[in-house]
Amino acid sequence: MKPYQNYHQYYIVLSSAHNQDQDEIDTYAMSNDYVLNNNEPVNQQIYRFLRGDIVDCTIPPGTLLSEKEISTRFSVSRQPVREAFIKLAESGLVQILPQRGTFVMKISAKRVADGRLIREAVESAIIRRAATLITAEQLTLIEHNLHRQELAAQNKQTNEFLILDDEFHRMLTQIADCPLAWETIENIKATMDRVRFLSLNNVSPPENLIAQHHRIVDGLRNHDPDQAERAIHEHLQEMIYSIKPISTQNSEWFE
Repeated sequence: MKPYQNYHQYYIVLSSAHNQDQDEIDTYAMSNDYVLNNNEPVNQQIYRFLRGDIVDCTIPPGTLLSEKEISTRFSVSRQPVREAFIKLAESGLVQILPQRGTFVMKISAKRVADGRLIREAVESAIIRRAATLITAEQLTLIEHNLHRQELAAQNKQTNEFLILDDEFHRMLTQIADCPLAWETIENIKATMDRVRFLSLNNVSPPENLIAQHHRIVDGLRNHDPDQAERAIHEHLQEMIYSIKPISTQNSEWFE
């Protein structure tokens, strides 16, 4: 069950995977807080919108997505929706089955573990480099991000906290002067993000994650690569401890 759901919703008809051979139709909610703009390709915007709804389980695992209904929701042709589905499949969030449709994949504990391992390898190298390169101005900016994380946690603003959490890790790649690393991380963390969202309610509350972020920043402030790397290792280990209780609490959403 979702920890928080603080926005209005647009209800869209989507066939449920377990009813695919029946005449029944289930109604699933899509968040209604996103409007297409002219500043970036439509397929990328639809991808980001659907990714968010899949990650926070507004669209739950096992759902059969309707290309027609989503194109109607955004008032676009089916082509950008189809392209968004392909990108979601590349991220491991949906499975496209010929003649059957596009299904939101159940969460794979193995894929989560593999993604965490790859992410730790990348971020360990990034944090060591960041610890040697960080400037006083960059340290102030990342400390400001931490303060905003604390405010979001205090106000139970889950989505805002997750955005700031991502921004924190993206800033590390900028400090290390390796923005390509964040693109790599983004491509492998989609399945991890679903567990991350589900864990925020009681398994890994934001306060715990913020404390770990502070220890990472301590290593940066001291220009100590070893201290910073130990802190990032501890932080990313959190996913290992989260996966078992989350999969137990939401067994129907896991493979």
